[in-house]
Amino acid sequence: MTDLPAPARSFLCLRHGVTDWNAQGRFQGRTDVPLNADGISQACAAVVRLRDVTFDHVVTSPLARALKTAEIIAAAAGSPLSVDSGIIECDFGSLEGRSIAETMKAHRLKSVEDVVSILPPDGEPWPEIAARSLRCISQWLDHHPRATILFVCHDAVMQAISEALCGCWLDNRHATPFRFDRTGDVWRVDEVG
Repeated sequence: MTDLPAPARSFLCLRHGVTDWNAQGRFQGRTDVPLNADGISQACAAVVRLRDVTFDHVVTSPLARALKTAEIIAAAAGSPLSVDSGIIECDFGSLEGRSIAETMKAHRLKSVEDVVSILPPDGEPWPEIAARSLRCISQWLDHHPRATILFVCHDAVMQAISEALCGCWLDNRHATPFRFDRTGDVWRVDEVG
């Protein structure tokens, strides 16, 4: 994880609930697609999964799908909610709105991780996603040294963080909470609840 800011301690992270574009398998990026009814149900289910998890603050991406997910969770937990664009989704540029499966087929990609190799020049470079997200998380943790913080964000953000900290991608289902745990300089990520 050279040259990337490493958060000083563990934190919680959760991908927003599903949207119509997620259900259709489209690149969503910065396009502000709201949660659908299933996404709202998933956010409510996340509340149940998090009922035995203590967190002091919820920080969310400004995009509507993350913000609504975070509002549902924060309201149920009685936690303060803040918005920070440092954990906004990747800008997929000219890929936004396109079918992920068709794009992968056209480029003969075998796995979603391989999409990183074809990100367009009019979008955000993959290394920048991890850098800005980890900067954002580190700043929140530094400014709230005793708080457990839940970050509500997006798949590419969480994959970039997991790759940078843990060296792997994760099975990142919608509205599923994860804990990024730091022990010394070693990170691991585990599903919560």
